[in-house]
Amino acid sequence: MTPEILQEELIGLEAKIVESRNPCYVGVSGKVIDETRNTLVLLYNNKEKVIIKDMSVFHFKLPDGTIVKIDGKAIMGRPEDRVKRKVRRLW
Repeated sequence: MTPEILQEELIGLEAKIVESRNPCYVGVSGKVIDETRNTLVLLYNNKEKVIIKDMSVFHFKLPDGTIVKIDGKAIMGRPEDRVKRKVRRLW
C-alpha cells in the first residue's frame, strides 16, 4: 500500500469489502458516493449501503485500474482532514 492513496479523494472510486468484523459487509462492492468521519457510503445494487470504516478492510480500484488494499482504520477521520494529514511511512 502506498501512503499517497490515504490522502486521495475516495468518492467516485470502486470499493469492495474483503474483510470485516460484520459478516454482512464481506463481499459488498460498489462506487463510493459519500464519506463521513467513520463511514463510507457505497452504491450497492442501486441502494446506499453504509459501511463502518474501522470494522472493514477494503479493496479500492484506482482510475488506472490498480487495486489497493486498505485497512479502514487507516482512512478514519473526516475526509477534508485526511487529505491534509501527513502520512508517516513505517517501512
